[in-house]
Amino acid sequence: MKKPFLVMKKRDENSKKDMLEGAKSIGAGAATIASAGAAIGIGNVFSSLIHSVARNPSLAKQSFGYAILGFALTEAIALFAPMMAFLISFVFRCL
Repeated sequence: MKKPFLVMKKRDENSKKDMLEGAKSIGAGAATIASAGAAIGIGNVFSSLIHSVARNPSLAKQSFGYAILGFALTEAIALFAPMMAFLISFVFRCL
């Protein structure tokens, strides 16, 4: 009578571990979606630079400095996305 219970318990533990591994994979994939947002943000930064230089060419150097700052801040977010994906994948352990 005890044997089927032990087999069922082992199967439940394995399925729980598999579900947690699947949840980690989904979380890591969701964390990398920020890369798409960063790409859109960088496109917006440089399209705004082109528009501002077309309107006022005398402020091209100042606008370029602001564009590089915006690019750096947006790219920092893009670098945090894979970092979070790696943290979710390799650091967080299944209980």
